[in-house]
Amino acid sequence: MEFQPLPIAGVFVITPRQHGDDRGTFFEWYKSPAFTEHVGHDLTVAQANCSVSARGTLRGIHYADVPPGQAKYVTCLAGSVLDVVVDLRVGSPTFGAWDAVTLDTRSRRLVYIAEGLGHGFVALEDNSTVVYLCSTTYNPSGEHEIDPFDPELGIDWGIGKDQAALSAKDAVAPSLAQAREQGLLPTLADCQEYLQMR
Repeated sequence: MEFQPLPIAGVFVITPRQHGDDRGTFFEWYKSPAFTEHVGHDLTVAQANCSVSARGTLRGIHYADVPPGQAKYVTCLAGSVLDVVVDLRVGSPTFGAWDAVTLDTRSRRLVYIAEGLGHGFVALEDNSTVVYLCSTTYNPSGEHEIDPFDPELGIDWGIGKDQAALSAKDAVAPSLAQAREQGLLPTLADCQEYLQMR
């Protein structure tokens, strides 16, 4: 497995080594020792999610209160998605920055997203199937959304808001500035303190 850190601290793209023959393909998509060696800590798995999306479905930007936050280990098992990570940690040198990675069944890449970061994706094909391992279970009172089309973020989803299929919550999510004004965003200091306690 190859681990590549992205410019936003706490984000890694993982590319597995695929072994194929006339029977099909085999690859390891998570291996604890390799993960810990490259990321610096282990991944506690408390919940595993799967979503199947029609082309043009946009899920996100989602994030959780820190502590405890929710780290995610994400991949696409069918179809393809544009997976987006946003730095929502107030005080971070890359606050408000985003990065995107295409996840599909060719490269079989994965993305690790640390606590305090926002996450979303848009399905590029029908029946795009995304699975993610989560470090904490779903907590409705501690989970939030940011407008994926916030002009301040300027995320290039490849489609406009009028073309994207959004949930009711995502469609009315606050902007980054509004969430910050309301005190809803995690701080870099809180995220660092939480990681040191793990």
